[in-house]
Amino acid sequence: MAREEEKHQRSGMEALLKKVDFSYMERLNADPEARLDGRDHRPRQVRSGHYVPVAPTPLASPEYVSHSHGLFRELGLSDELAQDEGFRRIFSGDLSEAPDPFKPVGWATGYALSIYGTEYTQQCPFQTGNGYGDGRAMSIAEVVADGKRWELQLKGGGPTPYCRGGDGRAVLRSSVREFLAQEFMHALGVPTSRSLSLYASKTETVMRPWYSVGSRSYNPDVMKAHRVAISTRVAPSFLRVGQVELFGRRARSEAHGRAREELRMIVAHGIEREYPDEIDRERPFGEQVVALARRFRARLTTLVAEWLRVGYCQGNFNSDNCALGGFTLDYGPFGFCETFDPWFQPWTGGGQHFSLFNQPAAAEANFQMLCRSLKVVLDDPTLEPELEDVEKGFAAQMKRKLERMWAGKLGLDRFDGELCSELFGLMQESQADYTLFFRALCDFPDEAEALETTFQVDLSEEIQGRWQSWLDRWHEHLRDDGVRDLDRVSAEMKGMNPRYAWREWLVAPAYERAERGDYTGVRELQALFSDPYVDQESDLAAKADRKRPERFEGLGGVSHFSCSS
Repeated sequence: MAREEEKHQRSGMEALLKKVDFSYMERLNADPEARLDGRDHRPRQVRSGHYVPVAPTPLASPEYVSHSHGLFRELGLSDELAQDEGFRRIFSGDLSEAPDPFKPVGWATGYALSIYGTEYTQQCPFQTGNGYGDGRAMSIAEVVADGKRWELQLKGGGPTPYCRGGDGRAVLRSSVREFLAQEFMHALGVPTSRSLSLYASKTETVMRPWYSVGSRSYNPDVMKAHRVAISTRVAPSFLRVGQVELFGRRARSEAHGRAREELRMIVAHGIEREYPDEIDRERPFGEQVVALARRFRARLTTLVAEWLRVGYCQGNFNSDNCALGGFTLDYGPFGFCETFDPWFQPWTGGGQHFSLFNQPAAAEANFQMLCRSLKVVLDDPTLEPELEDVEKGFAAQMKRKLERMWAGKLGLDRFDGELCSELFGLMQESQADYTLFFRALCDFPDEAEALETTFQVDLSEEIQGRWQSWLDRWHEHLRDDGVRDLDRVSAEMKGMNPRYAWREWLVAPAYERAERGDYTGVRELQALFSDPYVDQESDLAAKADRKRPERFEGLGGVSHFSCSS
């Protein structure tokens, strides 16, 4: 029996090995100052090249936490493979004995930082921008399955030249949050990077600032020892706007002799990796560049509309956290809005400019920074007006996507700005639970009393009257749209408005139990989040189907948190 299991696991590993590829390392330039053995773990300037070869730092005594059953199926892998010792070694950071065609090193990339269109270098320890990039993330391979290419990236795999003096580790708490959030967002239908696997160290810990038990401090008030973990996230690529921006800056300043060529190479690679079926690579390169801007604009505006649809706040939507593929890239200081607030911002370091309803503006600033870099590589001056028109058209396209989304959440064919504006004001005054409220509308309540269970406060007669007036006008809009088949519209609305939300006060106990070696809560949440639009029968589902209890209001690490990951 043991031999049969070993044979099955070996065949699972062989299935993975047949899919492994390295297009990024083979087609782009390595940093000429890099160490070939990958022992490049101290902060230093990386002046050129698209990547630095880096060997991950293995977790001490790794153990399995969970894996994505759905993604394993998409990649043609068996669930049993996640328990395989060889697989665990690779995806807990040990490439020293990885079988061919894996390499003993992965790759880390540099990128630039801009915030709302302002270029920054202060976050770089050298004040040059040459030390800013993947400080604790490194890709280790690509896999090709069913004609789709996926990049596998370890997060928490140890320091790289971009670590800025950090330890390169990710704590189990933030790793659990990212793993679950990627699963949840994919199930919600929001474009996102994906989760592959999560392994935690049984013995290795790091110190991080965090909140003491019951703390209502805004900033962390204690240093805590946290277990470390490595999650593997998966995407067609991890190219970022900030990455293109870095090469654009170098090309503009003629930082070295190959700067313009390296910009062209990274843009061409981004087109190939993220838009292979949408951009004809036989066309002149300048036309491909304009097409890239147009396609990315469409994806980015869709993404931000989807974020608002499900109440997601990125928290820190700089250009370096903006994927060139137009999907949710990084799950650091993110959160999901529970009690509705247009200015919801869970991250203590984020500020209102990255709040829930300001995400369209942040996205536009990132898009402008991409266009600025693309102009440098545009080899046909006659195409510059077309690229500028694409750039100027962002706000209008964003507006259309948002209006379509809000109309869909309300079951309407046409957007009504006045109706929505009043709705947002009433929701904020009533402290409406974002998910529960919109799900309640799917049953077309006639009376305001039917919505009161979704509010955090008792309503005055005056607000009750305003709610009733709003409901009456909403029903009138439904009638004006010719809505007769309410069952059909209700089903469509339920496809826009999820049944279950991410609730930080349920996630926190799961990662706290994980710290003690109990991963049951993580796996229960993973199951709940895998199908968030339908009623589920479980104790956890019952807990998730309610407003945030009052005792969690203002609680550090739940209602707000720092990015101590």
